[in-house]
Amino acid sequence: QVQLVESGGGSVQVGGSLRLSCMISGFTTCLGWFRQIPGKEREAVASIDNENSTMYEPSVKGRFSISRDSAKSTLYLQMRGLKPEDTATYYCAARNNWGFCGLRAVFLHWGQGTQVTVSS
Repeated sequence: QVQLVESGGGSVQVGGSLRLSCMISGFTTCLGWFRQIPGKEREAVASIDNENSTMYEPSVKGRFSISRDSAKSTLYLQMRGLKPEDTATYYCAARNNWGFCGLRAVFLHWGQGTQVTVSS
């Protein structure tokens, strides 16, 4: 059974930085970060596979960085140059079966979410 627990959200001003963390228990083959604004569909932000190949949603490429520390069983999302439109609830996600890993992968396990608010 995979369990995911996010932390690190908060409020920051435009241009600021935050690092989200997601503690992972269980075997995973693909990890990702998503975000959701109330009333809108959940959006994939970044993904990373077991070979550390990454993919990014175009609006965050160059500003966000996904990484993993296998020794700490933790997934990270480093966010820099934050904009008001980055305000959302951020979720980490995982799959534990083999298959395509990327922004359009089917993720089966989800964390509870952490709020990120960017104000001007």
